[in-house]
Amino acid sequence: MPSPTALPIAITMGDGAGIGPEVIAKYLAADALRGLFVIGDPTRLDAAFQLVGTKRGIVASPAEQGLNPIRKMLEDSGDDSPVPVFDVGRLPANLSYGRVDAACGRLAYDAITAAIDLALAGEIGAMVTAPIHKEALHAAGIPFPGHTEILADRTGTKDFGMMLIEGPLRVILVSIHLSLRSALDKVTEHNLLRTFRLAQAGCRALGIGKPRIAVAGLNPHAGEGGMFGREEIEIISPAIAKARDEGLDIAGPFPPDTVFMRARKGDFDIVVSQYHDQGLIPIKLNGIEKGVNITVGLPIIRTSVDHGTAFDIAGKGIADPSSLAEAVHVARAMMAAKFGRR
Repeated sequence: MPSPTALPIAITMGDGAGIGPEVIAKYLAADALRGLFVIGDPTRLDAAFQLVGTKRGIVASPAEQGLNPIRKMLEDSGDDSPVPVFDVGRLPANLSYGRVDAACGRLAYDAITAAIDLALAGEIGAMVTAPIHKEALHAAGIPFPGHTEILADRTGTKDFGMMLIEGPLRVILVSIHLSLRSALDKVTEHNLLRTFRLAQAGCRALGIGKPRIAVAGLNPHAGEGGMFGREEIEIISPAIAKARDEGLDIAGPFPPDTVFMRARKGDFDIVVSQYHDQGLIPIKLNGIEKGVNITVGLPIIRTSVDHGTAFDIAGKGIADPSSLAEAVHVARAMMAAKFGRR
């Protein structure tokens, strides 16, 4: 078995009707493989490589043969070598781009679970995920709203969180895919403390030894002393005090309209956001080209692009692979932090 830092990284194909195959093809056309392979449908990926006009092709390896053939291909690979694809199934040959399809949902799920199982077995060092479509998952009868919940269920993880990175800004969310009305009920001392601890763990996974954590308020102006809501006084501040007693370097609650700006300037290493859009809007304000999504709390390393399937441009050859490149970069940094540089 190779050293942990030499383990390969798996990229899951995502929804075959979206831009996932295309951004993978564009990224791998421009980058030496360096231990990367793809899990998905070789035929769909081959079409994506032809779409973007790269000379680099793909070579399929049936999933039932395990990872040894992939390892051998990567060991022997050069700058122009074909990309190894861990074949977990085939989509219909006449599948259109830009449409919800149950077959895409099923294959995307199978690719994700295959990557999780390989990571849990110690056969890969990290998994990087291309975007999936929630409606396609639902159409395929998959009872999860997204990657995060699949990962948590498959790994048996109870305490997990979504952490987003865009340049110097890092954000972690108290709640993820909920309506705003439901998300407000999740702002509890228990959930806050859990998220504070995950914020510290997530930063340490990136090699930040003692992270400076900022907490965004829930209400405008962080409640303005109770004038605009008392959650900051009655729930958030007591949770912050308890986290300090545990030794966390944590401050707030700060007005949510300024705390993300301060973090981007370097005052903090990470911001705890009280609900989904409060955290994702500042992350995506400068565009989604460099955004990365990390699932914190898992026993494995998972990073992801910070964009969706982009059905409106899928199959046109114009999708930007920058977020995927950043996700691979962050995965490698997390492997170095977890396993140590060799």
